[in-house]
Parts: sequence; structure tokens; C-alpha cells
Amino acid sequence: MITFLLSLLALVLGYVLYGRFVERVFGPDDRVTPAVAKADGVDYIVLPTWKIFMIQFLNIAGTGPIFGAIMGAKFGPAAYLWIVLGCIFAGAVHDYLSGMLSMRNDGAGQPELVGRYLGLPTKRVMLVFSVFLLMMVGAVFVYSPALILGKMFSDDLVWVYIWCGIIFVYYIIATMLPIDKIIGKVYPLFAISMLFMAVALMVVLFVKWPTLPELYNGISGEGFTTPIFPALFITIACGAISGFHATQTPLMARCVKNEHMGRPMFYGAMITEGLVALIWATVSMYFFYGGAAQELGMPLTLQAPEVVTAVSEGWLGTFGGILAMLGVVAAPITSGDTALRSARLIIAEFIHLEQKSIMKRIWICIPLFGCTMLLLFFNIENPDGFNVIWSWFGWSNQTLAVFTLWAITVYLVRNKKNYWITLLPALFMTVVCTSFLMVSKNAFGFDISVGYAVGAFALVVSICWFALWLKKEKEKR
Repeated sequence: MITFLLSLLALVLGYVLYGRFVERVFGPDDRVTPAVAKADGVDYIVLPTWKIFMIQFLNIAGTGPIFGAIMGAKFGPAAYLWIVLGCIFAGAVHDYLSGMLSMRNDGAGQPELVGRYLGLPTKRVMLVFSVFLLMMVGAVFVYSPALILGKMFSDDLVWVYIWCGIIFVYYIIATMLPIDKIIGKVYPLFAISMLFMAVALMVVLFVKWPTLPELYNGISGEGFTTPIFPALFITIACGAISGFHATQTPLMARCVKNEHMGRPMFYGAMITEGLVALIWATVSMYFFYGGAAQELGMPLTLQAPEVVTAVSEGWLGTFGGILAMLGVVAAPITSGDTALRSARLIIAEFIHLEQKSIMKRIWICIPLFGCTMLLLFFNIENPDGFNVIWSWFGWSNQTLAVFTLWAITVYLVRNKKNYWITLLPALFMTVVCTSFLMVSKNAFGFDISVGYAVGAFALVVSICWFALWLKKEKEKR
């Protein structure tokens, strides 16, 4: 628990100290924001500060900081290091600067921002890449709650399809309606319930004060032989850094009244997600290594959703079971909803189709939802469909973060600001994603030594490319 306490303190200090430093680097001012300048009553609407924070937190979190932390806890105390360092120096910086850049560019989406700083070809790649990622989010986050709800009625697969249909109908309604009608009213309540569950579990941890693996005893989990690098950095994404967040921050960047609200909205929401991930990583280490599984009478082979249910019901009773249901059912549904909303806006922005008219929203939603349903069908019918989609989602997620970090780095260089705050995370995540692509069984499946060699090569190429580009930029001045 000592490592856990120090990690909690580090995240809070990270927000207070490094968050303020990053804010000074960017330099928010009092210019008119897109929420005011482009108000349309649908996507550009000024919302109260507390609502923006709660919606932003839920949008970027979903079940990510829960499921990812549970799976990542098997790596041992190394999970603490990645959550803390990744969140402070990579994830929160990524979220804050992508949100602020969106505000500075009329609420532009992630592909548009990447295109402005990395060029038109990259913009086109990012359009396809990000929309496909968002459809995968929609498909994955339909299937998992539909599976849980379906099994409450029967083991018949028909019920899963029925619940998929019900969730999709909700998706269509929520995606089409103005952001303040459902998202602005209901999502803050879901965010509060997720935070309440995390705090309640933290209190239980303090009461029980279990003996857990500590960093001073080593970074690896007991008997866990999977290489920490690069797998840990893909497994724990939303609790450390996630490219998916760059597709979500523009949603709230279009609702912020003043740029000075950016640090608590974007940097603060990511730090909060890191705190949730840290709590669930600790709960999971207690479950896998500290004897909690035996106390609850559960096997160590439980999957992440089952761990959530077992721990919440076992420690918090009936109320905990309700919170667990919100966590593994409502949270992924809300993430899928906002993912598809982001996809609609990204496509509309690319083809220059205004979205105030409901018919023009429908024109984009029909093919978008059709493609998502095809992915969902593959997910259900293929025995390994969920694992395949989730694996590619994890890699795509972090690769999207790589492109976003490089785009922000270009912006910082051109505006004569401290670009090291994004250059170092961009280089690190470039190596992570390249290495993982080489060793993943769903991609090339090479030996880990090959993955490390290719990752090192990618690092050298990235440094050389950036150095040459930086030299040309300085010559232009």
C-alpha cells in the first residue's frame, strides 16, 4: 500500500505542478471560444464547468481505466509506474493540448488538427484511421453490455442480439440529438457513480490495508512472464495515455466558454482517470496477489468484467452490485455513443457538411451505423472476434496518440514554445506501437527480440526525421 499512497500523491502533485507548467507553455487567453463564436444549439453549446468536467471524464474513461488497470495489474507494480508517469507526462499533456488546439482551431476534430500540422496525406490517413477506431469502440462497447444484459434473461444468443438492437437504437437517438439533451443531462450522473465506486473501494482498501507487491520489491508480478515492454503500455491505455481521448476532447472543446477552463477540464479529467485506474490496479493486485480472490471465493482466472462484479458486490454489497452494473453496462454504452458522435462530426468536417440540419446528420449516420453493425456482427459470430477487435483497438488507440503528439509537437515548434513536453512522449509511444505491431500474434507475431530491434530502428528514424525537419523550420525564420 506504500506504493499506492505515493502514487496517489504523485498524481495530485502532477496536476498542481506539471499541469500548471504545461498550461504556461500553451498560454491560454481571453479570446472568444468556438462555443460562443459558432453556437448552433446542437454541437456548439456553452455548458456549465462542472458538467463539462463530468462529461469529459466519462467520455475519455468509460470502462478503460477499470478493465485496462485490471488486466495491467497482472504485470505487478510496473503498472503503478506507467499509470503515474504516463498520466502526468503523456496522457494529461496529450488531452490538454489536443483540447486547447481544438479550441484554437474552431473546434476542429482530431484528423483536421493532424492534417493542419502534419500535412494533407496524413490527414486523409487519420480520417480513415480515427473513424475506423471509433467504429470499433462503438462495436466493442455494444457487445460487452449486451452480453451481460442478455445473460440476465437467458443463455440464448437471441437475447444478446435483442440488447444490441436496443443499444443501437439508443445510439442513434443520442448521436442525433443536441449534446445538451441526453449527454449533458444524464452522463454527469454516470460519471459521479463511477467516481463514487472508486472512492468507496479506496476506503475499503484503507480499512483492509492488505499486503501488496511494492515497487521496492521489484516491478514484475509474481509468476508473470509476459514481457512488460511493450505489452503493459498497450494494455493500460485510458489510465495513462489514449489516442481515443483526442477524438473526444473536441466534443467538450466546443462547449467551453473560456480557455482558462482548459486545465481542469482536460488535464484534470485525465488525472482523475489516472486516479481511478490507480485504485482499480491496487484492487486487482489485492485480488490476484494479496488473497482477495480467496476471500471472495473466486478463481484467479476471472475476466475483467467479472472481477469488477465480484469485488464490488463482495465489498460494497447490493449497492456495490448496482454501481458495478453501471460501470460495466452504462459506462461502455456512453463511450460508444460519444465515439459515434465524434465519428459523425469528423466525417462532416471532412466533407464540409453542416450538422445543424437533422437530415444532414442522418445522411452521415446511416452508413456510419451500418459499418459499425458489420463489425459488431463479426464480433458476435466469430469465436475470437472480440479478442481480435480489442487487440487492434488497443494498438490503434495508442497509434492515434502517436500522431496526435507529433502534430502537437509541430504546433509547439512553429509557435516557439517548449516542444520537449510532447516530443519525448511522442518518441516513446512511437517505439511502443512499432514494437507491439511486430510481436502481437494478431499482427506479425515475431519474436520479442525482433520487436525490440524494430522499435529501436523506429526511434532512430524518428529522431533523425525530427532533427532534419527542425533544422528546416529554423532556417525559414
